[in-house]
Amino acid sequence: MAIEKVVASIKNFGFKVPIIIDRENVIVCGHTRYLAAQQLEMEKIPCIMADDLTPNQVKAFRLADNKVAEASGWDFTKLNEELSFLNEIAFDVEQFGFNPSEDVDFDSFLTNEENPEKKPKTITCPHCGKSFEK
Repeated sequence: MAIEKVVASIKNFGFKVPIIIDRENVIVCGHTRYLAAQQLEMEKIPCIMADDLTPNQVKAFRLADNKVAEASGWDFTKLNEELSFLNEIAFDVEQFGFNPSEDVDFDSFLTNEENPEKKPKTITCPHCGKSFEK
């Protein structure tokens, strides 16, 4: 399912986020983008070589990249503004996974002050250990 959304993104915007590879040309981060590029039969894709990382750092970076993405959240005010604008110009946001026609009242969900997603989250930096609210 993620691959189809990445395919739609690449079709709409081009391949804007490179794949990270190690010194051996093994994918460190960007497996889904790679599969989407294969589905689009792309012959070349942008890559960044992480040749400054040790093999152990490559393994840790691979996990960190995915875990950090899980920890991110939405600024619901800005999201609502962007979605409203895209709706006005009839841009299909459903191709990227937004589904305003589901049982949930999408507009209320985005602006609901009681939404637990709006509460600040405490994020801890894995490198320095410093915590901050997001």
